[in-house]
Amino acid sequence: MRNDVLTVYVDADSCPVKEEIGHLCKKYNKKLVFVASYAHEINPSLGAELVTVDSRAEEADLYIVNHCRRGDVVVTQDHGLAGLLLPKGVNVISPRGKIFLEEDMNELLFTRHLGKIQRRAGMKTKGPKKIKNEDILMFYEEFEKILSKLEGV
Repeated sequence: MRNDVLTVYVDADSCPVKEEIGHLCKKYNKKLVFVASYAHEINPSLGAELVTVDSRAEEADLYIVNHCRRGDVVVTQDHGLAGLLLPKGVNVISPRGKIFLEEDMNELLFTRHLGKIQRRAGMKTKGPKKIKNEDILMFYEEFEKILSKLEGV
């Protein structure tokens, strides 16, 4: 795979590791695209292209699905988006450093579905835990492994 072809897309609306992504993309000379709704403020000084989409639900996801190609990397915490990207041969990682794998998607999506059912029934469900420094470090290490592997290092 040619170095200049690979793109890193970030589902950027609530991504807590934008600085880390920017640093590693610069280090590995990868094209970086932040995709966010116009309702969110994103710092374009990270050497990234900023794509602004409508604030309707799933607009950023649709942009990413329609523009990424086999071998690209996507940073997202959205299990549904990950489930759409993996069959396309896209590398998907969460901001906490979890590498999404096709064999895990059925369980992840089922758990997400159960949570939706509980919330619709009026039950409270726990949201994601606050991101910790260990999570950021895990993301940095795993993201760098992906980029170095794609670089052939």
